[in-house]
Amino acid sequence: MEGLEKKLNYTFRDRALLSEALNHSSYANEHRGAGAASNERLEFLGDSVLGFVTAEFLFLQHPDLPEGDLTRIRAALVCEQSLYEVAQKLELGKYLKLGKGEETGGGRSRPSILADATEAVFAAVYLDGGIQQASALIHRVLLDAEREEAVEERRKDYKTALQELVQRRANQELTYRMAGEQGPDHNKTFAAEVLLNGQLVGSGTGHSKKEAEQAAAASALAKLAE
Repeated sequence: MEGLEKKLNYTFRDRALLSEALNHSSYANEHRGAGAASNERLEFLGDSVLGFVTAEFLFLQHPDLPEGDLTRIRAALVCEQSLYEVAQKLELGKYLKLGKGEETGGGRSRPSILADATEAVFAAVYLDGGIQQASALIHRVLLDAEREEAVEERRKDYKTALQELVQRRANQELTYRMAGEQGPDHNKTFAAEVLLNGQLVGSGTGHSKKEAEQAAAASALAKLAE
């Protein structure tokens, strides 16, 4: 625990919070008799803390950007891949408590598990030290200039960002379909739609099918992040 606290640059008053943040549901299920709680509730809270801190950061950092762009950057910053990279930097995997099945199945390095644990740790710091401490941690490990540059590149690929956002919940299916085209052959405009579990969540146009799908994904990201 002390090693992780050093990486976080934060010392817990109540280490039970940090311990809970590292409990995967598989571990909690195997240790119900000992009263072990999974980190799922903390993950839920951490997602909101992360969203608020990131939104505030972008609002102040980019005073000229419209709401749609801010929403898309936030979605890329807090996506599973970004949180997985944070977990790797903190070496969070070696501190996780997993059930036997997850342990043997490579859960210690699974991006979804590590991303969820990262959010749980953010929540643990918030509950232990308040929003200022949680914000300071999130700024240290996530909201730096280097990561902003990486996100700037990632957010150009809206389809990837949308896929990462949707994959944070189980049994979600994204599909794209062409909704039409118009104009002469040398200057066509294509229309695309993206559906989540069969429901329309975004639409867009472009001068190629690929560009139209990217525009539709960008539209869906803005809608789903609201």
